[in-house]
Amino acid sequence: MNRDTVTEGGPTDPGGPTDHSPRRPAPAPVAEGEHTTLRPLTLADGTEFTARARESRELHQPWLFPPADARAYAVWAGRLIGDEDRAGYLVHERATGALAGYVAVNNIVGGAFRCGALGYGAFAGCEGRGLMSEALGLVVAHTMDTLGLHRLEINVQPGNTPSIALARRAGFRLEGFSPDFLFIDGAWRDHERWALTQEMREAAG
Repeated sequence: MNRDTVTEGGPTDPGGPTDHSPRRPAPAPVAEGEHTTLRPLTLADGTEFTARARESRELHQPWLFPPADARAYAVWAGRLIGDEDRAGYLVHERATGALAGYVAVNNIVGGAFRCGALGYGAFAGCEGRGLMSEALGLVVAHTMDTLGLHRLEINVQPGNTPSIALARRAGFRLEGFSPDFLFIDGAWRDHERWALTQEMREAAG
């Protein structure tokens, strides 16, 4: 689980999502696997998302701090929804409909680069079951085949072994180590840099 992009701020929504707002139908999935579906997140998902984040604190910390209240969710989701250089997706388990996790695509750059940086997390009870592995594969296919990205990156702290294992299973390769790479939770943290290109994906079949 990659904490790096989850703590970024964004445009605020003073009211935030509330239970009194009209509930709109959820967006259709952008991709479906055998066990999971992937769909864009919305501001209306805030109540469920933050409840799952609070339930998952023991699983996430010290690596991951997803928004756990309405205002924090509105800030975080607002950027993923409103900024052209970001996208956010929710992962649901097909068998139960449970919210299993999420994936954020940040720092999307077009032109000659065509790259994005991934941040992700599983929620409690859905970890270690292969759901996020399948979902990450769906994200890779969607961002490369539909959004036209050529390269995806994952920056992860060296001690975050579940996130590193997930990146490796998805075909990402270790490209380097950057000391004091990102300022997280009050300190500059070392990070490993993992990446996947379209050519690597094609070569892997």
